[in-house]
Amino acid sequence: MRTLHLAGVIALFAALACHHGPVIDTGSKPAAVGGTIAGIVSAGDAPVAGRKVTAIDTTSGTRFDATTGINGGYTIKVPQGTYRLEVELKSGERVVKQPDQTRIDKSDLDTKRDFVIAGGGAPSLPGRSPSSATPR
Repeated sequence: MRTLHLAGVIALFAALACHHGPVIDTGSKPAAVGGTIAGIVSAGDAPVAGRKVTAIDTTSGTRFDATTGINGGYTIKVPQGTYRLEVELKSGERVVKQPDQTRIDKSDLDTKRDFVIAGGGAPSLPGRSPSSATPR
């Protein structure tokens, strides 16, 4: 009798666990898995630290920002898509070299998206402006 009772309970749980029809997930979805855009901002041979680099999705206009490190390097994690890149310029500066648009697919690492800027004086180190330098 006990075996029959146990078999009945197992059959009941199996029937409840199984359902007919597909499972439809109507919840919100995370952004599509994308990749990383990386590069260096320099003025000639000197890295430029503390500059904002922006990746702009060419379809939606969504913007993703990063700030360059002490070595002028930046990385931006973005969803899949095609991006145009821009760098923040100071007064009197211009872009000499700018990367082309880049297409990011699942898990891409798109490196060498480098900028070269010119004009506006020598690059400064973070926390130090060119006007604070001591003349000799």
